[in-house]
Amino acid sequence: MLKTAIRNIGIVQGLKQFYSSSSTVISRKPDQRQVELMARSLPHRKKLKDVGNIIVVASGKGGVGKTTTAVNLAISLSLEGKSVGILDGDIFGPTVPLMMNLKEMPLTDENNMMIPLVNYGIKCLSMGLLMEDSSAVVWRGPLVMSALQRLLKGAAWGPLDILIVDTPPGTGDVHLSLSQNVPLSGVILVSTPQTAALNVTKRGADMYKTLKVPIIGIVENMSYVICENCKHKNVLYNNAIDDFSKEMNIDVIGKVPLEKEIIKCCEAGTPSCIKYPDSSFSESYRHISKYIIKYLEEFDTIIANYKNK
Repeated sequence: MLKTAIRNIGIVQGLKQFYSSSSTVISRKPDQRQVELMARSLPHRKKLKDVGNIIVVASGKGGVGKTTTAVNLAISLSLEGKSVGILDGDIFGPTVPLMMNLKEMPLTDENNMMIPLVNYGIKCLSMGLLMEDSSAVVWRGPLVMSALQRLLKGAAWGPLDILIVDTPPGTGDVHLSLSQNVPLSGVILVSTPQTAALNVTKRGADMYKTLKVPIIGIVENMSYVICENCKHKNVLYNNAIDDFSKEMNIDVIGKVPLEKEIIKCCEAGTPSCIKYPDSSFSESYRHISKYIIKYLEEFDTIIANYKNK
């Protein structure tokens, strides 16, 4: 499990480089020059105070259920006894406030640090909490990265076991800024089973490999539908996700069904894992959360052993 992620970033040979403050990127892919130029303006990696692990939830393509995954994963991890927070890193299209039923603007403490809002036991921050509902964010890259910095490092997140960062689709400024600003414990990719979605997801996987960030695995969302009458599992597409897993050497850590109640839960601000704890949907996220907890235990052990050498 963890060995796959380690292999993907060469961490056995390169742990020191991965955890150093250097922003040098060694891959030489066609877009690498752009990555290097952008990285020069970013600060060195610095661990967030009282935050154990930071996990990024990412997808190359929009509309695959990435935020739904981030929210329900946070709930499932919390139900496993972990203290969890969600940072909505989608500056232009924040949806975490809707799915977590949050509407108030966060306050600041005596140190001018934002205090994350809490619902369902999850700490949350989002640009959507700082803007009017009808306001559009029309910013260039530097402003986007400044906003992300404020949400990430200008907030009193701790104490947390896990901070989940819900990122926008694609491979833009937010992904690069996160990778270069804080040590990430790993990335969870989200995709639907179609080849078109998986092809775009490959680009995101390649980017994180280039940035030396471990890929925990991929979640196949909208994987199948369960018949209400006979309970038969109807697979919606082919096995493209399995081909993707073999080609990219990335584990499939969960296959989540498509259920009609999910949309209602999202719009009502009640995560499906809370509303329907006994559903196949919730069972899928329990499986994924246990996988992640095991991964983090192994990951932390490797890092601790390395630092003690």
